[in-house]
Amino acid sequence: MDSKEAEQLPEEALGLRLVRAFLTLPLEKRQHVLSLVEEMSRAPDRHEEEAEAAPR
Repeated sequence: MDSKEAEQLPEEALGLRLVRAFLTLPLEKRQHVLSLVEEMSRAPDRHEEEAEAAPR
């Protein structure tokens, strides 16, 4: 699928494609993806904490 096709799909279809692609990955790759997503989900919290701790 190229980017033009992806732009034409509804968000639900893109989400299902992502889930299907994730489930076809080997177990160790899925674990790596999950750890990256968890790290990314915590990133804004760390950025806010760093901003509060930075001297002005």
